Amino acid sequence: MKQLIPRGKLIAIGGNEDKGTYPTVRSKRQYYLNFFELGILKRVVSESGKEDPRIEVVTTASMIPHEVAPIYTASFAMLNCHNVGIMDIRTPTDARQPDYLARLQAADVVMFSGGNQSRLREMFSDTDFLQLLVRRYHEEAGFVVAGTSAGAMAMSQHMIRGGSVPDSLLKGAVKMGTGLSLLPAAIVDSHFVKRGRFGRLIEAVALYPKLIGIGLGEDTGVLITDGHLVETIGSNLVIILDGFDITHNNAAAAHKGTALSIENIRMHVLAKGNVYCMTKRKFYVSKEAAVPVA
Repeated sequence: MKQLIPRGKLIAIGGNEDKGTYPTVRSKRQYYLNFFELGILKRVVSESGKEDPRIEVVTTASMIPHEVAPIYTASFAMLNCHNVGIMDIRTPTDARQPDYLARLQAADVVMFSGGNQSRLREMFSDTDFLQLLVRRYHEEAGFVVAGTSAGAMAMSQHMIRGGSVPDSLLKGAVKMGTGLSLLPAAIVDSHFVKRGRFGRLIEAVALYPKLIGIGLGEDTGVLITDGHLVETIGSNLVIILDGFDITHNNAAAAHKGTALSIENIRMHVLAKGNVYCMTKRKFYVSKEAAVPVA
């Protein structure tokens, strides 16, 4: 059975400064709630095709939604977007409320905040909200689903829940789970370059070598169209890891804590405007090169 091409768009953003998701007495002063560069946010708006789209921001992943929400509304207001709502869905019961479903149906853009990506799956799994979100993404041109940090990582079907950077490339350093399944062909990681998360994405790709690993740098994102064309947006870098041609791989058989042994994993570094096709597993310098004009 031929897989249908999604008509909607995904925008996965690597995040910038941690937005205060887990403040503690010791670390609270380090969390400034700085937003990512407005250039990426402007792209989120423009991809909807409307000057003032209806935007719903889902703050479920965050532990401090009342602090995060005003940052989003103020940032969109700087782009003259004032039709913005906040969905602070805290329980699966909330996700089944008719009001939230009606707002989701009316939205042009749905954006998931940063925080804990596992919370998104816990709150939305097997709900009408997620079913409607997935259906609109697949069926409606111009519908945009965006997410930053945890919101980006949760787009994957096989989702990174967490992982120890110091234990990188030792079996078990990456913790996997199930995401929202908007992006079944890839595994997304965020804050990738600054936090040195190469090892855990390599392990994730070694565990699922048919999938593409997408490592998002800070202040950087990807626009994914047709379910497979990945275009870099923002000011930093995106790392693509491709395990399709791996010839030796002990990730499945190795004991926890032992070193991984992987031969022939491929890596691509994408700057702004570069494109990667996940179906052809091919790098292009621009979208025009990837999709030549007929």
